[in-house]
Amino acid sequence: MQTIPSEYLEIDRKARVYMPYHDLSLRTPQERVCDFGDVVIPLDSDRAMLEASRCIHCPDPAPCMLACPCHNDIPSAMWLIEQGRYVEAANLYRETSSLPEICSRVCPHEQLCQGSCVLNKTHEPVLCGPLETFVTCYQRKTDGVEIQVGKPSGKKVALVGAGPASMGCAERLIQQGHAVTFFDSKPAPGGLAVYGIPNFKLSKEVFFCRWGDYEKAGAKFIGNTRIGKDKTVDSLFKEGFGAVFIGVGVGIDAKMETPGEDLPGVYEATDFLMRANTDINLLPENMRERPKIGKRLVVIGGGDTASDCLRSAIRMGAEEVTCLYRRTEKEMPGGRKDRQMAKDEGAKYRFLTQPIRFIAGEDGRLAAIECIEMKLGEPDAKGRRKPVPVEGSNFSIAVDTAIKALGYWPDPVIGESTPGLETHDWGLVSVTDRETGATTREGVFSAGDCVSGPDLVVTAMVGGRKAALAIDEYLRKK
Repeated sequence: MQTIPSEYLEIDRKARVYMPYHDLSLRTPQERVCDFGDVVIPLDSDRAMLEASRCIHCPDPAPCMLACPCHNDIPSAMWLIEQGRYVEAANLYRETSSLPEICSRVCPHEQLCQGSCVLNKTHEPVLCGPLETFVTCYQRKTDGVEIQVGKPSGKKVALVGAGPASMGCAERLIQQGHAVTFFDSKPAPGGLAVYGIPNFKLSKEVFFCRWGDYEKAGAKFIGNTRIGKDKTVDSLFKEGFGAVFIGVGVGIDAKMETPGEDLPGVYEATDFLMRANTDINLLPENMRERPKIGKRLVVIGGGDTASDCLRSAIRMGAEEVTCLYRRTEKEMPGGRKDRQMAKDEGAKYRFLTQPIRFIAGEDGRLAAIECIEMKLGEPDAKGRRKPVPVEGSNFSIAVDTAIKALGYWPDPVIGESTPGLETHDWGLVSVTDRETGATTREGVFSAGDCVSGPDLVVTAMVGGRKAALAIDEYLRKK
């Protein structure tokens, strides 16, 4: 392994600020739309060391650490990477994060660590995310990864949902010696990481390598089991679990309440992304076929899910892919990076446009969408300018397929089936303390999107880690 020149390792902060910056290398749009493979070309050792040496090592607490929901010690990791001590850097990330190989790929770094890097004031930020990806991959290939198992406590914890929140919780519980069992409604674990995020952003191999660490540490998984229907929280306690953690996320697609939205050819985003991006054998039995799309496809919505749907549809062969959004691009909640990639890959955007009716063709399938033009009015309660219909501006768009990417709601079934568990806002779990995840039902804890509403993978995972400390204390006192 080559080392970077010694002058890069000893130069002062001022010199580091003006070190050359090289952006991430990406596969060309023409190449990457032909498959669902990773878009980013991974860093090599020389490039990683050089990029890490751009860090100016801000005094504690560094802005990047404060902006990271995990509070990863990023400056220290950069110092280790700069010296080629990759495994040590990876272990440093694992001290504060249960899913560093996943968060480093899917976090909106431009809004978190990289967005807070002081180099943004005069130059380009340090590529925190890709460097975290590099060292965690290096560690897995060279040393392997292992979850340390604590001295057996004799206590069992049930984790409802097998996504990021539950995985963050489970790792810490395992380290404290508690036995953990995941229950999930899907055939395989992962939640959003497997059934929501496309492979070109997070390969399934990356997730299942990390999941293997949990299995080797003794974690059990029971799939195709919906808590609240097939089993209840009460029944889990009766089976001998000393505590229950709820980390089911928010998996119910928001409805449009628009005529014709149930026509063949109109998909909800979750259904579309699951069947477009997941191995057929990992899907529920009633979903084991790819979506049927035509040449002309539209996605309705402006978040990251809309970008994921646009980019997946292009890879599936749709010839005309258009996003319809009722505000302007300035108001779009999704990340600019993903949106730019969608544009580079051929997606079009039509702003200030609101679908009001889905129209069937002679065969009964979707053939067109009637829309109305919008204009921006006064700001709403959240400060976003409210879209107002322009009277008499109706028009139609000929389409073969439409995908509704309008956001997500919680599944109310757990709240409805669990006595003493308070919920709010159509099913979000109420917690008495966000730091512990304690709910109104004794022995039941919760974190992640099912508490906060739709948020980031990293915030869900951090919430699960915090809840694990409270669960451990609860079990030991009990």
